[in-house]
Amino acid sequence: MTLDAVAWDALRLSLWVAVWATVIAVPLALWVAWILARWEFRGKSVLNALVHLPLVLPPVVTGYVLLVLFSPSAPAGAALATIGLTLAFKWTGAVLAAIVMGFPLMVRAMRLAIEAVDPKLEEAAGTLGAARAQVFARVTLPLIAPGILAGAVMGFAKAMGEFGATITFVANIPGQTQTLPIAIWTALQIPGGEGAAAAMALLSCAVAFGAIFASEALARRVATRIGGAQ
Repeated sequence: MTLDAVAWDALRLSLWVAVWATVIAVPLALWVAWILARWEFRGKSVLNALVHLPLVLPPVVTGYVLLVLFSPSAPAGAALATIGLTLAFKWTGAVLAAIVMGFPLMVRAMRLAIEAVDPKLEEAAGTLGAARAQVFARVTLPLIAPGILAGAVMGFAKAMGEFGATITFVANIPGQTQTLPIAIWTALQIPGGEGAAAAMALLSCAVAFGAIFASEALARRVATRIGGAQ
């Protein structure tokens, strides 16, 4: 079992897509998680349902919806094209698909972390004269940091493994939109391609284990810092 240039290109693209998806989605997920955890408003249940909808919809349906909304002939796709941003059948579309599919997992992890924070700690900091921004930066953020990290790791892992929505929205173009899961699927469609598929599957497992170990190490560092600051 050997890895050819196609496999390495697919891995590089998967990592590129996963990193961009995670960087873009983390602040958005934190904002939405904060709204769901701390705010009470009419339509909150609707927002919660919309956030989690990609978890229950078939990924192909999600990809089709993205294609309908952001194809070059669609109003949104045409508007983005005027500023030089094309999503359908481009790696940028793979980033969007990864964000949409991983967003519910990120929001869920961060929301649980926010809800676990005792509001009395924030109130105590406020009574001592700390501004709202200072309370968030010095009290809330360190406490929810493990949840943010967990959400980021889950989003990154989902982006690395995303297949259905991605192949529907951006197709299977080697070197442009062919991520590692799509490359594995492609190899399995070719007679005698089982060896290449197995090699890429092992590569995918190695990347996944590396991400898990790195996240665990980072989580321990965050926990140590929080413990030392208390």
